[in-house]
Amino acid sequence: MPRISTLRITRTHKLATAALVAAGSVSAIAATSAQGDTPPAAAHSSVAVEPVAAAGIPTAKDAAEKKAAAQTAAKKTAAKEAAAKKAVADRKATAERAAAKERSEKQAAGRSAERKAVSPKQYANNLDGWIRESLDIMEKKDIPGSYEGLHRNIMRESSGNPNAVNDWDINARNGIPSKGLLQVIQPTFDAYHVKGTPKKLTDPVANITAAANYAADRYGSIDNVDSAY
Repeated sequence: MPRISTLRITRTHKLATAALVAAGSVSAIAATSAQGDTPPAAAHSSVAVEPVAAAGIPTAKDAAEKKAAAQTAAKKTAAKEAAAKKAVADRKATAERAAAKERSEKQAAGRSAERKAVSPKQYANNLDGWIRESLDIMEKKDIPGSYEGLHRNIMRESSGNPNAVNDWDINARNGIPSKGLLQVIQPTFDAYHVKGTPKKLTDPVANITAAANYAADRYGSIDNVDSAY
């Protein structure tokens, strides 16, 4: 049988082989690293990316939105202030109009009162007017009597004639005849004359008021008189 040669691997061979293997590994790692450092073509894109605030610093968009919000708030505040001012002005104007109306009404009432004071009440120049004027004076002087009581006694005494004169009774015989609507003698007229009326015995109003004043003193009221008094 022929001799088979045996390959002997020495220490030197082992070290050389290990060096070669190590060198190949380094080359592979370098190649892999180089490939990983290069970004893939798909990573490049034309899509715009919004800027992001970094470390709390606002972007231009944030600043614009904040400014717009501030302007909107300012407009709302200004509108509220304007509305409040208008409401105050409206209330003031309403109050002024009411005050002006009240002043105008008071002035008108004052003028009306002045006109009434300046223009005395008018009475008809007849029996009805004389009685009504006498009643107004009697009311102011607290002399009792009514329209009916005066009218009834006037019609009995003189039939409504202010110039009537009694020339036949005892007074006439004594020289002091009864005269006027309620047939009053001069001494009685002088004693019971009502201030503010004419001092004339036959004046209709003066005659009525003096007779009513006398009847109130003697009978309580002209209404209580039904015959000669």
